[in-house]
Amino acid sequence: MNFEKGIELYKSGKFEEALAIFDGLVKATPDQPHLHLSRGRILSRLGRTEEALVEFDLITALEPYNTDFISDRAVVLHLLKRNKEALTELDRAANLDPKNPYRYSSRAYFKDRIGDLEGAIADYEKAIELDPEDAVSHNNKGLVEEKLGYQERSKKSFEKADGLVGYSPKEINAPSATPAEEGSGIPKTDPKSIEKLTVPIHKKEMSFNHFLNTLGSVFTNVNTRKEFADYLKGMFGGKKSG
Repeated sequence: MNFEKGIELYKSGKFEEALAIFDGLVKATPDQPHLHLSRGRILSRLGRTEEALVEFDLITALEPYNTDFISDRAVVLHLLKRNKEALTELDRAANLDPKNPYRYSSRAYFKDRIGDLEGAIADYEKAIELDPEDAVSHNNKGLVEEKLGYQERSKKSFEKADGLVGYSPKEINAPSATPAEEGSGIPKTDPKSIEKLTVPIHKKEMSFNHFLNTLGSVFTNVNTRKEFADYLKGMFGGKKSG
């Protein structure tokens, strides 16, 4: 049984074949958290979320203070609509890792998803206090403020986020009227002007991809972070949650 082959199959969408490999690997070495992690993600992609949770239960039992695994388990609980338990796990991760801004930004995003908007803002503010240069937290805080009708506050958050990523809104001048149109009140539209527009980051829909930018950032290994991002993209498809 080959771990790399299992990962390759998983990434190519051949989940049943990948699961067969990881079933064998887990049977041979049942105390390896990374094997249960991969098998749990594959089971999730197959829609076997209850079985996936068993894997994440095992992972957190093997490494009860690993805050990355705790956060992973919270995602699976959220998939099962067990949001109270998921929030408890995110609380536990934050309590164990209180100086990590991503614990608060990921919990903030989750709170936004379940409708606790004021709680989300409080967590984004904590994340920003720990990492003032985190443009994603400023941006996402602005989106929540906008939902609550805090227009001035959201504007400041968006401006801060834009400044951190180097975005400068461009002045868009109204096109001049042609002689034939003068006095008609209908200015001629230049189609090329549309191509020059740059969309600021806060114009993007609030999607689960924002969660990838927060929760996924806790991983120090680039490959591990990408694997987790791919897993979440597969589960949520980057679509806005209802």
